[in-house]
Amino acid sequence: MTLLASRPAAPARVRARRRLRPGRPIRLGFLLGPLLLLALWALASATGRLDPRFLSAPWTVVATAGDLIAGGRLQDNLLSSVGRVASGLAIGVPLGTVLALVSGLSRWGEAIIDGPVQIKRAVPSLALMPLLILWLGIGEGMKITVIAVGVLVPIYIHTHNGLRGIDSRYVELAETVDLRRGAFIRKVVLPGALPGFLLGLRFAVTTAWLFLVVAELINSTSGIGYMMDLARTYGQTDVILVGIVLYGLLGLFSDAAVRLVERRALSWRRTLAS
Repeated sequence: MTLLASRPAAPARVRARRRLRPGRPIRLGFLLGPLLLLALWALASATGRLDPRFLSAPWTVVATAGDLIAGGRLQDNLLSSVGRVASGLAIGVPLGTVLALVSGLSRWGEAIIDGPVQIKRAVPSLALMPLLILWLGIGEGMKITVIAVGVLVPIYIHTHNGLRGIDSRYVELAETVDLRRGAFIRKVVLPGALPGFLLGLRFAVTTAWLFLVVAELINSTSGIGYMMDLARTYGQTDVILVGIVLYGLLGLFSDAAVRLVERRALSWRRTLAS
C-alpha cells in the first residue's frame, strides 16, 4: 500500500491542440475554381440549359480556337496584345514605384504627388480616353499609355502603403548607425516596402489586361480585343468567347506567376498562410 501510494499520479491526457490555420497549400489550387466553372458550363451546355446562340458550348469554343490557331490569327493577335501589356507594365511599374518612394520619403513629395494620383484613382479611365486620343492619336502610343497609367495607380497605392507601414524602430536604428540615404533606401525602405509592392503588382498585371480590352477596341488592326470586336460585327459568339477565355487565362496565370514570386521573395515571413 505504501509503495502504491508513493507512485506519482499518471499524467493527464494531453488535449489535442485545435488547428486554426487554413491548412497546407493545395498544389495548383488556383485552377480548381476555374475548372469547376468550366464543368458547370459544360453541364449546362450538354443538358440544353444554355442556348448556343447566346453562349457557345465549351467544345465549340475549343474547336474555334483550333481553327484560329491553324489559320495563324490567334497567335498573331495574342503576340500583339502581350506586347502592349508588356510595354505598359515596363513603363507603369517603375514609374509608380518611383512616385511611391518620393511620396513616402518626403512630406513635400507626398503633398505634390499623392493628390493627383488619388484624383486619377477616382476618375474612370474611360473618361480619359477622349483626351488621350486628342493628345496621342489612336496609334500604339495611346494604347500603351492607357495601360501604363492604369498600372501606375495600384503600384503607387500599395507600395506607398507598404513603405509607410515600415516599423519606426528600423528607421531609428538606421539613424543611430548613421546610414546614408542610399543605403537606407536599399537596406530598409525597399525590403520594407516589398510586400506592398508585390501586392500592387498582382493588381497591376490584372489591371493591365483590363485596360488592354478598352485600348484595343479603338481603331486597332491587331490584338485579342480587335479580334473580338470583329467577331461581334459578324455575330460570331464562339470567337468572342475564345477571346474572353483567353483574357481570363492570361490574367489568371499572370497573377499566379506574381504570387509565386511573392511566396519565394517573402518566404521569411510567418503568416496565417505559412
